[in-house]
Amino acid sequence: MIDKLEYLLALANEKHFSRAADSCGVSQPSLSLGLKQLEEQLGVMLVHRGSRFIGLTAEGERALEWARRIIGDTRAMRQDIKALKQGLTGRMRIAVIPAALPMVTTVTAPLAARHPDIQFTILSRAWSDVSVMLDNLEIDAAITYVDVEPLSRVTTIPLYREKYQLVASKDCVFAQRASVTWAEVAKIPLCLLTPNTQNRKIVEGLLRGGGGEPSIVVESDSMTVLLAHVRTGTWASVVPEKLVQAGRMTAEFCAVPIVEPDVTHTIGLVMPVRDPASPLANALASEARRVATELNL
Repeated sequence: MIDKLEYLLALANEKHFSRAADSCGVSQPSLSLGLKQLEEQLGVMLVHRGSRFIGLTAEGERALEWARRIIGDTRAMRQDIKALKQGLTGRMRIAVIPAALPMVTTVTAPLAARHPDIQFTILSRAWSDVSVMLDNLEIDAAITYVDVEPLSRVTTIPLYREKYQLVASKDCVFAQRASVTWAEVAKIPLCLLTPNTQNRKIVEGLLRGGGGEPSIVVESDSMTVLLAHVRTGTWASVVPEKLVQAGRMTAEFCAVPIVEPDVTHTIGLVMPVRDPASPLANALASEARRVATELNL
């Protein structure tokens, strides 16, 4: 039955029969047959059928909830048994919000050093995507905000507190300042992350809270793109303090703390609640707790 539950999960994720079949490595007729067999086993219709995917029935949605649990537990069981013989191996899939991407190596690098057979897939994703990806078993964990709109059904390990700095060219009017206010930042041309990111919502809210209408000229989902625009000297940006500390700021930039108010938000590791957890999940959680201690959270 596990393979048929995998078909149901794939169809819910892809919302397209052909793409779901491709993701499972089977033909579309095989996927459709497997779903019909699952319906016969359960005695209910799971999928609204038409010339294309329409959606799951109410029974299909409930079966999907069970499929996520069963598939997740099955994958964890396979990892656990494999680890007894071979040690920790496998691939960890981690989604990271764009603002936290420079910090992901604080967890992955030492974990890889301790367990060299672990592999990683790091995906840059907006906060709004994380919950869906965790539910659909597309990722094993995420590094995201944990105090803005907390996720449900997850284990949360706070890692560090995010503060904000204005990053601009060396000849910026604020270059020699010890700090700058949000109201002052709102008056200069800015390049920021896209509106679907939680970082953008936080930053834009703080800019508007200063009483002004921010001048946001350039948007991107990549911090690299934002810094490339800052490098031209035409725009400035608001970036997390940790990105500055990670050494991404070259001599051509200035970074000035933003105050009034001096705001912080907590970034943490989140993973689905599963008991028992897989060996890889336990190892990742242990590493995250060690990092949090080192960062004095």
